[in-house]
Formats: sequence, C-alpha cells, structure tokens
Amino acid sequence: MNEDRYELIVIGSGAAGIISAIMAAREGKSVLLLEKLSNISAKLKATGGGRCNLTNTLSNEDFMARFGRDGRFMQDALKAFDNKALVAFMDEIGIETHAPDGFRIFPTSHSSATIIAGLQQEMNRCNIKVITHQRVERLLTIGKHIDGVKTQNAIYYASAVIVATGGLGYPVLGAEGDGYTLAEELGHKVTELSPAMMPLKTKETWVSECRADTIPKVELRVDIKKHKKLRAKGDLIFTKSGIRGPVVLDFAREVTPLLKKYEEVPLLLNLTKGMNEEQISKHLKSEAVRNPQANIVELVSTLLPIPLARELCKLADASEDMTLKKLSGKVKEKLVQILAWTPLTVNGHDGFRLAMITRGGVSLKEIDPKTMQSKLIKGLFFCGEIMNLDGPCGGYNLQWSFASGYLAGNSAVTLLDAQ
Repeated sequence: MNEDRYELIVIGSGAAGIISAIMAAREGKSVLLLEKLSNISAKLKATGGGRCNLTNTLSNEDFMARFGRDGRFMQDALKAFDNKALVAFMDEIGIETHAPDGFRIFPTSHSSATIIAGLQQEMNRCNIKVITHQRVERLLTIGKHIDGVKTQNAIYYASAVIVATGGLGYPVLGAEGDGYTLAEELGHKVTELSPAMMPLKTKETWVSECRADTIPKVELRVDIKKHKKLRAKGDLIFTKSGIRGPVVLDFAREVTPLLKKYEEVPLLLNLTKGMNEEQISKHLKSEAVRNPQANIVELVSTLLPIPLARELCKLADASEDMTLKKLSGKVKEKLVQILAWTPLTVNGHDGFRLAMITRGGVSLKEIDPKTMQSKLIKGLFFCGEIMNLDGPCGGYNLQWSFASGYLAGNSAVTLLDAQ
C-alpha cells in the first residue's frame, strides 16, 4: 500500500475543496487533493444549469439573513471572502464576470467550464497534487489530532485535512454522503438530511394542464397550523406532475422535512400577484362591465394564463361558458377564494436524485466559525455543503462554498505554521 506525506490533504474537488487547496498552496504548503470520480468538479460543472451562478450582489448582512437563523455562522468566512473578493479572485485567474440582471453574478461566458478550466490552471500553477479515483474510507488520527487519510489503495499522511465532500444531491455526479460517515466516525454529529432545491410533486393532477407558462410573483404558504410562518415568493412553473421554478426550488428545503412527518403537505398559493379577495372581486366585476359578453374563463384570463384560468374555474365549479352575472353567489365566492389562495397538496419528490443541495449536515456547534476547524479533532476542517447550512437559489450556496473553503484553507496554513 502506497504511503505519502503532505502538509494538507483536501477531500473533494468542488468549489470549496479547490479554493481551500489553492489558498494553502499559494502559501507554499504541499497540498494533495483527492477526488473519488475520474474528473474534478462534476457537480460544479452542472451548477446553474451549466451557467454557474457564482454569487450575487447582496451585502454580507442581507446575504446571511437569507440563510435563516444559522446564517450568522458564516460571518467570519464572508468577512474574509465576500462576493467582491470572489469576483476579484476570478479576475485574478483570468475569468471575467458580470451581473446581467444586477443581482446574480455569472462568468461572462455563462459556462461552468470556464470556471473549472480557470481553477484547474491555477491548481497546476500552484503545484497541487490531484489524484482522482481515490475514495477516502477513513480519517486517521493520533489522539485528538488528525494524521491523514486512508483510501481504497493508499494511505496519505498530513497534519491538516479539509473535508469538502459536499452533500447527497445529484448522486449521479458522485454525491454519496461519504463525508458524513467520515465525520461521524470521529464523533461529529450529523443532523437530519433532506433533499432541497428541487421540484415537488402534487396530489392534484390538474397542474399538468398548465405547463405552458411561468407564473410570476407567486406566494406559497404551508397550510399546517404549526407551520403557518413558512412562506416564500417568486416565479412558479407547473409541471406534468407538480410544481417547480425558483420559488419552489427555494421552498423545497422547508417542505421536504415536513413530508417525512406528515406524508402530505397542504399549500396555499396566491397566483394573482398578491391580490386579495376584495381586489380580485372588483377586478372581475370591472372586466365584466367592460366586456359583458365575456365568459368566466375569459374574465379570469385577464389575471392568469388561459389554461390555468380554466382549471381554477373548474375547481370552483364555475361553468366555462357562463358570464359572471349568471354565476351563483356561492360559486362566485368560491372562485374568488380559490383565485386568492389556490390549494395544492405536495405529496412527493424525486429524492436526492434531483436535489441540487442537501439540507442538514455536520453540526455547526462542533465547528469553529472563525477557522472552519473541528472543535473535536485538531487539524480537521470542514467547508461547503457538508456542513448544516444551506441557502436559496441565486448564488448563495456557491458563494458559501468558496468563502468557507477560502477560510478553511487559510486557517490550515495558520495551524501548520504554528507547528
């Protein structure tokens, strides 16, 4: 069995792992990066549909707020490496970026291949040793100090190890959760893991008739008394078997844990750009006055695409060929209620197979936010998605990966210099 010694070993070649390796190698440390697949950065290649939304233009305070109550954990990482620092780093390695919508930042090529090529070139320049087809089976320790790793066919020694293995999302791209096992074997707690940032399936089948259009500014709410505060806003798309779109991808992180508990999660959707029942009623009456011959579907289609208008009228038992004036008061009331808050029941998803990220991970309580070092094992660091911290769509999770990787790499250097 081969045996080699390095100063730092990085496990995983995603954004977090690569930048941590680069930061340490730039300080003259001997760095080994291990990847179990045949190529580096498989998941990074697929990020943002291959366009690679690197980060966004929010301030650090606003950025952290979007991660919820645990967001402040990333304060030191963002202070060390925020969106401006990431853009400057990309420019430094020859990658131009821009924010075409003023918010999301992409490489100007809109191709993740550009990012991967730039990172690969910088790793080569820094003399980072990269070995693929290496599955780490165990972390080696001496007492409470890290000492290296064991793979399926070799042992590599180091005084610092960074675990950047990612989560469980997209197993076809190598995600198997092996980093969680490595952490647990050394005493770290891993919180409950749920798929996030993914489409959701619904019990209702009428959604399949409404696939042609994106519905903007939709508000989603969980219709369970204990979870009434869970809500989100954004664009929604109906699919053959459910819902997707930015608001759904963001909200899935809240819904998937509830599915484990309740099996079905009732939602309420405001599809009418925030209009309430009174405003909807006034709008329909106004349109009926302007066009008295219009049937109810035509009137509702002034608010929503025709296929969706037709399905919601069916839900309210409003006959398609009737005018508003001919509808009974009870049907009108039901229709307005449905237009204000459309009921929909989530009853499934495709699991981690289509999940872009994982909710849950190594407990933040056991990681020092100032260094990303384990509080249990000296010389062991974590960064990226393996930790119990995930955010919405829009460059949040990739920025966090880069920032935590940057901090972990530099913290490993500080540790090594002190030895």
